[in-house]
Amino acid sequence: MSQAVEKTPVVEMRNIKKNFGAVQALRGVDLALFHNEVLGLVGDNAAGKSTLMKVLSGAYVPDDGEIYIEGEPVHFSSPMHARRMGIEMVYQDYALANNLDVSANVFMGREVVRINLGPIGVLDYQYMEQETRNLMDRLKIDIPSVRQKVERLSGGQRQAVAIARATAFDAKVIIMDEPTAALSVAAIDKVLELVDQLKAHGASIILISHRLEDVYRVSDRMIVLRHGRKVCDTVVEGDIQEFRERVVAYMIGARDDFAEREAS
Repeated sequence: MSQAVEKTPVVEMRNIKKNFGAVQALRGVDLALFHNEVLGLVGDNAAGKSTLMKVLSGAYVPDDGEIYIEGEPVHFSSPMHARRMGIEMVYQDYALANNLDVSANVFMGREVVRINLGPIGVLDYQYMEQETRNLMDRLKIDIPSVRQKVERLSGGQRQAVAIARATAFDAKVIIMDEPTAALSVAAIDKVLELVDQLKAHGASIILISHRLEDVYRVSDRMIVLRHGRKVCDTVVEGDIQEFRERVVAYMIGARDDFAEREAS
């Protein structure tokens, strides 16, 4: 596993703070994601992982701090705004329409219109189906037919469709929130292989996961959050047992790489 060496991160978050009433969910968190890198984001429940990613994906507006996309400052006002800037988030519940087929889910909200008849548009189903097939083939996703309804797919296949949708429109950053939760061992392997495929195609990925073995397997670098603070930012290295013990030490507060700096 190798760390990216690009000077300018594809995404950089500086001193991000977010409060919910008296609760300080994020206490000045910094995060950098480089081109063609998989960044593992770990921490216990309520550590601030999902909150930080909802800030990056436009779902939350931070109370303080700055976000940069390829060195340029941005201020996201909504998830759609973030998507237009190349930030895609794959949610734990997939956020798919079960009554629609695979191609309709991939192009949901971005449907291709073949003919405009005033207020009525005729969709180009043939184009969307072909592009969906090309996408599935490129990512080596095994789906019997792009016309199959999502409700008939397995959990692993649904997750693959959700990930494929996030990559279909030249996303700069793909955020995956617990992509292997509640999946079988075989499905977990398929999803992690898909992460490797995305990186091989040049994607930059943030992986939120409680499964430390998943983070160890596919991540180049990891950040650990605890109580809304970043306590670790390091490359993923060593054997799995050493890695697990190190992460747990950060999560429970036995180690904190930034405590002394913040106290000074």
